Amino acid sequence: MKRREFLQRAALTAAGSLLAPYILKATGKERPVLLVVSGWQDVNIGDIAHTPGLIALLKSRIKGVRIILWKRAASKIVDDMLQRHYPEVQVVHGSFDKDFSVQSPEVLQAFKDADFFIHGSGPSVVAADHLRCWSKQTGKGFGIFGVTIQDISPSLQELLGKSSFIFTRETASIEVLRKKGLQGEHIAFAPDATFVMDIQDKGRADEFMKKHDLSPRKFICAVPRLRFTPYYKIRPNRGGWSEERIKQVDEVNEKYKEADHAKLRAAMITWVKETGNKVLVCPEMSYQVEIMKELLIDPLPEEIKPFIVTHDYWLPDEAASVYAQASAVLSFECHSPIIAAANGTPCFYLRQPTDTIKGQMYYDLGFNDWVFEIDNTSGEQVSGRLMDVYRNYPAALDKVKEAISTVNARYDDCMGIMKNYI
Repeated sequence: MKRREFLQRAALTAAGSLLAPYILKATGKERPVLLVVSGWQDVNIGDIAHTPGLIALLKSRIKGVRIILWKRAASKIVDDMLQRHYPEVQVVHGSFDKDFSVQSPEVLQAFKDADFFIHGSGPSVVAADHLRCWSKQTGKGFGIFGVTIQDISPSLQELLGKSSFIFTRETASIEVLRKKGLQGEHIAFAPDATFVMDIQDKGRADEFMKKHDLSPRKFICAVPRLRFTPYYKIRPNRGGWSEERIKQVDEVNEKYKEADHAKLRAAMITWVKETGNKVLVCPEMSYQVEIMKELLIDPLPEEIKPFIVTHDYWLPDEAASVYAQASAVLSFECHSPIIAAANGTPCFYLRQPTDTIKGQMYYDLGFNDWVFEIDNTSGEQVSGRLMDVYRNYPAALDKVKEAISTVNARYDDCMGIMKNYI
């Protein structure tokens, strides 16, 4: 379907509200109960943001829905954030054994209560075994919403074959499915659910901005990233990483970290010199707090450093509130630009070749001019595009709105498919 058709459909469906009667028809219940598995890890605000994004989408598109969240990662601070914004959503934790026998009474109850199971957005079918457990224990339907599928093992192919719907967060995954013989109207492109994350922490954000003299639309955000995430530094007992794997990852990161980040620094320098405004250097993942100074601040000219502000690791609701007031967000990570776009802010994605096919999502949504394949990009190109946005800001804001309209149109199409199963 062409982009123009997406936009027309978005206007006609009025953010999906027309679909609610059809979805109720499938369950025959006044208040359908959906069990959602999400929350892959809490050291990454992108992975955290998938969850409130999908909750917001389901609540806005399905009238009277009751949502139970089976949260994978246990984190009180994130659980508290979700309960603060969505007190009506029940959060359950619990595991199962190798035979898919559920160990948690609250998960067993959720299995009984729920009419349908949805796998939330993520880098892959992260919770494949959760789907297998649900299917074995209940025999009820399940679907997959907004994931990247880059590789398909025989066991995953079998599971996908049982799924009521498979929505991938970029079109590249659909091609992977097609090559494995997985086709049909139940397979569609649904952008990452982070695009509809609607939570903010305006109080905390305003306090931070006041403390650092950041004025709305007068600063940009810069997010670093190493080519490979050093999970061995984050996870207990090195996360099972071998010494050989650690050595390989460290060597690649060391080789490219300066060349990559010099291009982002060039844009930061140009921004300060040409506008006199500030730059907020901030993380998407917890480990990035340790590299921000080395890669984005220390090498800057001395006259630029007074214009630099930093933020420690944060939660996505505060990040969303800050990004909403930024002039632009420039990020090597994939989800900070999405959070920015969801809040109406222009965003650049500086894409490293070690990242997955998820980056195709930006091209699918028409962000071509704001995606920079970093090996084929110069600092001058990023700087020039940033200043184009600055000088033509109303047009840049319109570009974000157009992309979000396309996102909503894709969601409308996918919800139309879901009506047959939920």
